[in-house]
Amino acid sequence: MKSELIVDVQPSEVSIALLEEGRLVSLQKEARNIAYAVGDIYLAKVKKLMPGLNAAFVNVGYEKDAFLHYLDLGPHYASYKAYLSQLLGDDRRRVPAIEKMKLLPDIDKEGTVADTLTQGQELLVQIVKEPISSKGPRLTTEITFTGRFMVLIPFSDKISVSQKIKSTAEKLRLRQLIESIKPRNFGVIVRTSAEGKGAAELINELQTLVGCWNSTVAKAQKAKAPALIFEEESRIVGMLRDVFSPSFESIHVNDADTYAQISKYVSIIAPECRDIVKMYRSDEPIFDHFSITRQIKSSFGKTVSFRSGAYIIIESTEALHVVDVNSGNRSKASNDQESNALEVNLRAAEEIARQLRLRDMGGIIVVDFIDMAKGEHRQQLYEHMRQIMANDRARHNILPLSKFGLMQITRQRVRPALTIVTAEKCPSCLGKGEVQPSLLFTDTLYEKLEYLVNTLQVRDFIMYVHPFVDAYLKRGIFTSLYGKWRRKLGRCFKVLPDQSLAYLEYRVLDSDRNEIDLHNEKDLNASQADKVKHKVDTRSEATPDAEDTAEGERASKRKRKAKAKDAAPAAPAAQQPSQPKAKPDTPAKTEARKAKDDTAESAPKPEKRKPRPATEKPRAAEPAAAADEQADTAADNAVAGADTPAEKPRQRRRRPQKPKTETQAAPEAAADRMLPALPPHTAADTPTPPTLQE
Repeated sequence: MKSELIVDVQPSEVSIALLEEGRLVSLQKEARNIAYAVGDIYLAKVKKLMPGLNAAFVNVGYEKDAFLHYLDLGPHYASYKAYLSQLLGDDRRRVPAIEKMKLLPDIDKEGTVADTLTQGQELLVQIVKEPISSKGPRLTTEITFTGRFMVLIPFSDKISVSQKIKSTAEKLRLRQLIESIKPRNFGVIVRTSAEGKGAAELINELQTLVGCWNSTVAKAQKAKAPALIFEEESRIVGMLRDVFSPSFESIHVNDADTYAQISKYVSIIAPECRDIVKMYRSDEPIFDHFSITRQIKSSFGKTVSFRSGAYIIIESTEALHVVDVNSGNRSKASNDQESNALEVNLRAAEEIARQLRLRDMGGIIVVDFIDMAKGEHRQQLYEHMRQIMANDRARHNILPLSKFGLMQITRQRVRPALTIVTAEKCPSCLGKGEVQPSLLFTDTLYEKLEYLVNTLQVRDFIMYVHPFVDAYLKRGIFTSLYGKWRRKLGRCFKVLPDQSLAYLEYRVLDSDRNEIDLHNEKDLNASQADKVKHKVDTRSEATPDAEDTAEGERASKRKRKAKAKDAAPAAPAAQQPSQPKAKPDTPAKTEARKAKDDTAESAPKPEKRKPRPATEKPRAAEPAAAADEQADTAADNAVAGADTPAEKPRQRRRRPQKPKTETQAAPEAAADRMLPALPPHTAADTPTPPTLQE
């Protein structure tokens, strides 16, 4: 069977995926800065005794007090207490040697915590179960140091060999070898991986574990409770130690420092497997490259489908996990209902065993299989479940099917079950139900890129988007949006797909693989304001162009024109020229003048031209300039005429008459019918009034 180990190192967490024949069977996620992890050793203080529970609550620095049961004190608590009294006593100038002390008898298993512990007592404790839900961590005083080949137990003198080693001769060899090399007052548990190993490898690891104990007690002597005393040097190596197997064909890592640590560890424990550790250098996410992200999306969640349309439903509660098996709409179901139920149950058992390892589900698991009438079929399902669960490293117990068709499983739980939410929160509306137009998403991406390149001056960064968005951006060889952006902004960035992202989600990593947070600036409001301010500053610093100069000249001409209009009516009022006395009009002329005035009033008046708004630009620069010159000339003439006194009265000039319209000609014709015709006369005629003619 082909087995591969994929290690994905991110700034916040480390994920290790185990693939068997390309199928995801195990996934471990752990934060890089996690505290109170399994195996950590603390110097703690007893805070409260609970005789009813036969336990004590201990302060280790966590927000909730840790739980220490009487049975977790271990059988060697008497020797442990005697050594700790010397270590934490008044004389702390030297560290007492455990090899020189005499071990005391084991404590009574039926004892009480009230007779063993006292409030305020300092203890050296180790975490055996991480905080889960609302509970604090669980502790033990039976300290252990775990290696690849063995487990070291202080205050014990017993040697145990793994039961998975089937060879009796090999068990005897390992027992005799450990007996000859182990220090006094130390117990050792030989692990399965020590099978076939030489003395040099076992001695090297034993010395390493004894050195960890010496450094732990030396640090505890100088510490003040509560304090962290010991933790794994490398969390990644600690996780790898539990899952590593020499049968692995390859180990892929995407981080240089982690690659060096794993290579060093593998070269020590399995020198022949030194070449299987490989460095992954591609910009594509490592889980996407090995199709792990897709399997995570399909394997986690409430409903998990498997072959032939059947599926299982997984529900988790505070007390237990419940699994329901459904046949679904199977397309290749047999005619026999009993055979069909057996086939679905056998395949569901394989998927349930995989889900238990994948999610690290612990505690009580109840499985509701499809009812089967035949007893041999129920026994066959039970045997099949035990067989496929044999590879599970966690301790477990399986009971046969009950009368109700339920299978009960208990599995060791040392940390919270791995929960991965497969439902994606909308990155555009953040769960509010309203999104921006998806067609504008490319504009948003371009604004982000422009902001990074031009404003922040970031180079050699990678923007990850959903694979569908990546395909849309890179559609076309010469006309793609991605190509246009790189030609415009420069080839200082890349856009790559990431299957773990939602449809309209993106993330940006710089050249050091650190994420650049762009979501604090909602829709780039801050960057747009900076751009506008930059444009305004640039425009104010620029020199005025020809258009601005012409506009200023026209404005000054309009001001001079307005001054001339204000001054023109005032001049005749200051100095009126002498007018000659007019001759009295005859009655005929008076009637003719009145008729003409009435005709002028009834004629339609020409519309006045509305003044152009100040903000409206002229249609053409040349006609506007010519009109301004004519207006200025007329204003200058008016000013000149107002300043010069008139020497003689103005004479009325006759204007050339225009052809009259019908509305203008009708009133004059009526006036001619009312007035009698006057005879022509010359200058020599006498001033006597002429005679009227019919």
